[in-house]
Amino acid sequence: MSNMNERLQKVIAQSGLTSRRKAEGFITEGKVKVNGRIVTELGTKVTPSDSIEVDGVPLVKEELVYYLLYKPRGVISSVKDDKDRKVVTDLLVGIPERVYPVGRLDYDSSGVLLLTNDGEFANLLMHPKYEVDKVYVAKLKGIPSKTELGQLKKGVQSDKDLLKAVQYNVLSVDKKKDSMLLELTLREGKNRHVRRMMESLGYPVEKLKRESYGLLNLDGLQPGKYRALTPKEVKQMRNLALKL
Repeated sequence: MSNMNERLQKVIAQSGLTSRRKAEGFITEGKVKVNGRIVTELGTKVTPSDSIEVDGVPLVKEELVYYLLYKPRGVISSVKDDKDRKVVTDLLVGIPERVYPVGRLDYDSSGVLLLTNDGEFANLLMHPKYEVDKVYVAKLKGIPSKTELGQLKKGVQSDKDLLKAVQYNVLSVDKKKDSMLLELTLREGKNRHVRRMMESLGYPVEKLKRESYGLLNLDGLQPGKYRALTPKEVKQMRNLALKL
């Protein structure tokens, strides 16, 4: 091929089909064809005019799009659900591209959720080594002591995971209702991270909201509503992850 300009795994990731790492796996396993020929070499480069198939499915070159959704409670962070519950993509009306959520928010949690068809961008933000801050506000049943709260930064054992918060801030305490409003900043995103961490300390989370993801927050949005990210915001989020 002449005028080669993009690595094959990058093009597959940018299509929104999968992450770059998984794309590399498809290539080395012989599941990718370029112009009808199987390609197994990771250094292969392609041009926009090349025809690409991944596991028998033609690669559709969609425009890359990025959305910020104020996810409400009672919605699944997925593109489909085997129990036929509402999923986050049901809330994005009139969007032709096949977007999917960047990470997850629990069914009973609300707040910032990003959706995109850019697999490379999604993988960049989700990978733990890039350490993009996510800020949550949790309403707790019970009032942890300063010593117990200090344990959050050291790490709390839950099953086989050591769950940590980068920092925390007590927003309010209601002694009559025996509850606390606690702000937590995370850089990892393990399954039910905040809920499991607080449950392990003996303080169940009654409500949980993700207030921000990196530089992005919920300003101007109501639950269930969304907006497109600006090109500047997309660039800022990339730079934040890469520490540029």
